[in-house]
Amino acid sequence: MELDFSKNNGLLPVIVQHWQTGQVLMLGYMNSEALVKTIAEDRVTFFSRSRNRLWTKGEESGNFLEVVNMYPDCDQDTLLILAKPAGPTCHRGTTACFDNDHETSFLFQLEEIIRDRYENPVEGSYVNKLRGKGLTKIAQKVGEEATETVIAALAQSHEDLLDESADLVFHLLVLLREKNISLAELGEHLRKRHK
Repeated sequence: MELDFSKNNGLLPVIVQHWQTGQVLMLGYMNSEALVKTIAEDRVTFFSRSRNRLWTKGEESGNFLEVVNMYPDCDQDTLLILAKPAGPTCHRGTTACFDNDHETSFLFQLEEIIRDRYENPVEGSYVNKLRGKGLTKIAQKVGEEATETVIAALAQSHEDLLDESADLVFHLLVLLREKNISLAELGEHLRKRHK
C-alpha cells in the first residue's frame, strides 16, 4: 500500500469504522512506523500527538481494534480502516468517540448482544434458555414466528405486524448465530444475488 506521508508533518488522518455496521468509531493519526506496526499486528496503532509516541488502541484498556481491511483515499493521504472492536472504542466507555450510536442499525447491535450471550451466558437470559433447547427448538421458533407474522400481515393491525416481525427477526438472528452465520455474511450473500 503506497501512502503519502509528506503532508501534515508525516502524519495521515485515519478514520476507523466498525467492520459490520459502518459506524465511524474514531479518528486518529498514523506515521509510517504506526502503519507498519498496524499491518504487522493486525491491530490499529496510532501516533499519539499528545504522548509523542506510538500508541496501540487498547494497550491499556484491552479494547483493541482488530484490522479487517484498510483503504487509502484517492490521494493516498488519508486511510480508512474497517475494524472489529474488542469492546468500547471511546475512553468514555461508549461504542464510538462520536455520539452516533443511534445511527447504527440496531440489528447489528442485537447481533452483538446475542453473540455475547453465547460467549458469556447470563443466567435467566432468554437467548441462553433457547440455546439450551438446541437447534431443533430454535428452528421451530423461527417457523412459529414466521406463521404469526403472516397471520398479522393478513388479519391484524400495523402494530401487531411490527411485533410479530420483530419476534421473527430476533429468532432468526439466534438461529443464524447457532449456525455461525453473521449479518455481514448474509448481507454479502444477498449483495451477490442482487447482481
